[in-house]
Amino acid sequence: MDKNQKILLLFIGFCMVVVLGIIAFQVFMPKPEIQPSDVEVTERSVAEEVVEDEKPQQQEKEYVNVYFIGKNEHNEEVYKAVKREYNKDIDGSKLRFAVNALIRGPKSEEKQRGVYTEVPSASDVINITEQSDKVIVNLNSAFVTGGGTESLYKRLYQLIKTVKLNSNLPVYLYIDGQRADVVGGEGIMLSQPLSNSSLEN
Repeated sequence: MDKNQKILLLFIGFCMVVVLGIIAFQVFMPKPEIQPSDVEVTERSVAEEVVEDEKPQQQEKEYVNVYFIGKNEHNEEVYKAVKREYNKDIDGSKLRFAVNALIRGPKSEEKQRGVYTEVPSASDVINITEQSDKVIVNLNSAFVTGGGTESLYKRLYQLIKTVKLNSNLPVYLYIDGQRADVVGGEGIMLSQPLSNSSLEN
């Protein structure tokens, strides 16, 4: 074996010793333990997790009252306020929703409890104009047609009580686009804006 071969063998042996030493160091060297102080947990991060896990609260239901006619405990005829579930995002203003509910009339289960209306079935809302200082409720002529004087008085009071309960603004009744200061074939005088004394002439 010549001199060069000896040097090569020595170099290879040295490299193997170095590699084995590195491996032994990694295997047998103790790993540092993670101390509690090394991990930061903030109140903010916990709070954020709680918020994310919370379910959105269910919105409370709202109701409007619509006036129909029924009997009290003494079997006397009275104007009866009936609740209607209301969603402002879908139904618009309370007044608009209440007037439309009045024109549609009582539900079948309400009728079974003796609730009825004097508003003719052919009645319809043409439009409701809500301004900053007043509201105009424009109904078709069927609302003031037929049924006789007593029926007309009752349906007008149903409307008056419903609009007064659901609006803080003055409300005016129009029929087919014309202000209704005189209504029906009997020529009933109606003072406006609508109030509980509108028919006391």
